[in-house]
Amino acid sequence: MREPLVAPSILSADFARLADEVGRIAAADWVHVDVMDGHFVPNLTIGPPVVEAVAAASPLPVDCHLMVADVDRWAVRYAEAGAWGVTIHAEASAAPVRTARELRAAGARAGVALRPATPFEPFADLLPEFDMVLVMSVEPGFGGQEFLDVVLPKLRRVRRAVDDVDLDVRVQVDGGVSESTIARCAEAGADVFVAGSAVYGAEDATAAIGRLRALATEHAHR
Repeated sequence: MREPLVAPSILSADFARLADEVGRIAAADWVHVDVMDGHFVPNLTIGPPVVEAVAAASPLPVDCHLMVADVDRWAVRYAEAGAWGVTIHAEASAAPVRTARELRAAGARAGVALRPATPFEPFADLLPEFDMVLVMSVEPGFGGQEFLDVVLPKLRRVRRAVDDVDLDVRVQVDGGVSESTIARCAEAGADVFVAGSAVYGAEDATAAIGRLRALATEHAHR
């Protein structure tokens, strides 16, 4: 069993106090940064300069999730801005293997993300090229959405594929992760959990992170 990791999304943070908000989640494992361009998804968030500022202020590794069109063009810029990990969307990439190799060459971990309706199977043979598979459990673009249980079978298939090839690949789930849904995600095989409002909406972020981690550990896939 791999140790479960909690990665709060700063999409739910107060952007006017971003350094302080990153400090609030020091008990977590990673800082999850959602990058949206207004094209691949309808929302617009931040770019490399803000990621660079977050990386400088963060006591934790910065995990960037790029929801941007033409992601092959932009991915390495986020690694250069200080992101420890960069995840590209399969639907936005024309050359995912090349981009993953460029990210690794730049010193970052490379991830591939799948929207809820995007099948995993076409990417199964590419697992050695990635350090993480991100299964979206909501449609990307906005925080605070309701968890989609229909992605649980996909999580199980990703977990089986990773276990079958015995690779050091993390399985991340993002979207609607909370104390009421994290057990199902862990049982299905996720080992990295992105939680936005479940952490930043809590009065005590440290306690919320602890509860999520405990639930994920209790229900971890075996």
